Amino acid sequence: MTQEAKKTKVSKEFSYVLTDVSFISDAVFMGRKDSISAPYVMPSIGYYDASGFYADASLSYLTRLEERRVDLFLLTAGFHFGSEKLSGYFSGTGYFYSEESYNVQSEVIADITGSLGYDFKVLQTSILASVYFTQEGEADIFLGGSIGKLFKTVDENLHITPSIAFYGGSQNFYQEYYQSSRLGNRKGKGKGGGDIITGNIMIEEVTSFDLMSIEFDLTMDLYIKKFIFSLSPAIVFPQSPSAITTVDGMFEEDLDSAFYVSIGISYWFYTSK
Repeated sequence: MTQEAKKTKVSKEFSYVLTDVSFISDAVFMGRKDSISAPYVMPSIGYYDASGFYADASLSYLTRLEERRVDLFLLTAGFHFGSEKLSGYFSGTGYFYSEESYNVQSEVIADITGSLGYDFKVLQTSILASVYFTQEGEADIFLGGSIGKLFKTVDENLHITPSIAFYGGSQNFYQEYYQSSRLGNRKGKGKGGGDIITGNIMIEEVTSFDLMSIEFDLTMDLYIKKFIFSLSPAIVFPQSPSAITTVDGMFEEDLDSAFYVSIGISYWFYTSK
């Protein structure tokens, strides 16, 4: 469960601090992932003001035995709003990856994201738009949408939400990932990506907008006093495989579905009304 979702449980009439420790079994971004899994432990702390402003800091610690390190540090600031049916947020995030990272998203340095959701009671829907900026100065635009159904226990302490989401966008981040991690000329000398591809790498139509992933998620959140316990298994079906050109010729990548699980525990406390 994301920080964005967790904080909506707490009354908007109060300012509060939310702390969280989560584990994710693999890093998947827009249906893309490295051939070697990237499991992370992710502690975070954020301040959420009654006005809607919030700021959050987190780090991602890579737990692979041969790769243990702080792989990513994130800083986020934004504004959240909500009513009985309509909710949304606008945020900006800075990404600070380790030079050794083989995360498929490791060429991203910042993003600007906006989301809008509407509760139809029968179904909950949301749309999302993002701009991601890369190391080389290129930008990717992503659009997404999700449909889910919230089930609650009578005391409303347990929330279960199955959902489906669709994401589309361009692939500048992916080309830069291939050119750095896969070439072994910077991050980890190719440890992250199976066979090392040599020479210049180009992805055909990297700036075109394509459907990139279809994702199924089952989010379960248990609220006990000021604690939130979360479990979220997900399966991702990548779409639109890239045609990749190297000095050895052109080939179409083989994209496989990805399954990952995230678990977490959060604690929040009020700071003021």
